[in-house]
Amino acid sequence: MKRPTIDDIARRAGVSKGAVSFALNGRPGVSAETRHRILAIATELGWQPSSVARALSEGRADVLGLVVARPARTLGLEPFFMQLVSGIEGALSAASVGLLLQMTEDPETEIAVYRRWWAQRRVAGVILVDLRVDDLRVAVLEESGMPAVVVGGPEGAGRLPAVWSDDAEAIESVVEHLGALGHRRIARVAGPEALRHTVVRTRAMEGAAAARGMESVTVHTDYGADAGADATLRLLRSRYRPTAVVYDNDVMAVAGTAAAQDAGIAVPERLSVVAWDDSALCRLTRPHLTAVSRDIAAFGARAAQSLLDLVAGAEVGSCRDATPRLVVRGSTAPPAG
Repeated sequence: MKRPTIDDIARRAGVSKGAVSFALNGRPGVSAETRHRILAIATELGWQPSSVARALSEGRADVLGLVVARPARTLGLEPFFMQLVSGIEGALSAASVGLLLQMTEDPETEIAVYRRWWAQRRVAGVILVDLRVDDLRVAVLEESGMPAVVVGGPEGAGRLPAVWSDDAEAIESVVEHLGALGHRRIARVAGPEALRHTVVRTRAMEGAAAARGMESVTVHTDYGADAGADATLRLLRSRYRPTAVVYDNDVMAVAGTAAAQDAGIAVPERLSVVAWDDSALCRLTRPHLTAVSRDIAAFGARAAQSLLDLVAGAEVGSCRDATPRLVVRGSTAPPAG
């Protein structure tokens, strides 16, 4: 059945929508008789107030939104987003707030979702992920006035508050570790080059490697397991032939390790492997993977709390999270020969 609206009540009562709003919200502006009649009609029609609209008027949130513009096939396999959403949900549940999650295939559709949500008052604010170079979403959200917090940044986040960690410093620790083991040719299997954190990591790796007299190369993928495996084999068959590979997520690292071993290249004896975003996958693989580790659930919870504070009217600035740390396991060793 169609949900009854204020328009329905106004037509039935023969009054304006403003008069209905005054009556339903207990505000002055209508007579006692008119108020009684409007309330009776609302009850008869089964009208219920919108929890989101009420939340917005009271400066609180009942529903927040998250849109992820990635193919569902890759998102469902990536532990990072599962842990991030878990942390967001944990913080919101503690505040009796719901999360509206939607996946899209491209940024344009994502922007359309934001505009629709805000026009319909379906959410009180959104968490923005996968910040891009020259990201059009930032300007759209700033212009709309919808409360929003960026996971990533702060470069490129505009006036939106950001929750971020120092990827450049984390890459520095990875290159330092590989350099200390004696590696001089390293590679990175990265995510899409349009993502801002991909650019940050690429610049940091190039700079850190050059400072230590090491060569480095980066190839870009879609974060998927197949892409990670294919990129690994291309690197190992190329003239460059790295002795160590750093992967931008754990799924690609596991797939790349398996691909190398299937090709007869032992890890770590002939190839060292480092994964980004430590997860159970890194500890289930043989050998256990050296990984850049951080508390992703806590990261998500911090972003959610920042958005809750913003919706409530608090002044919210950008927040730097703890720098990811390198956990050394069995997948890295000195290069052969």
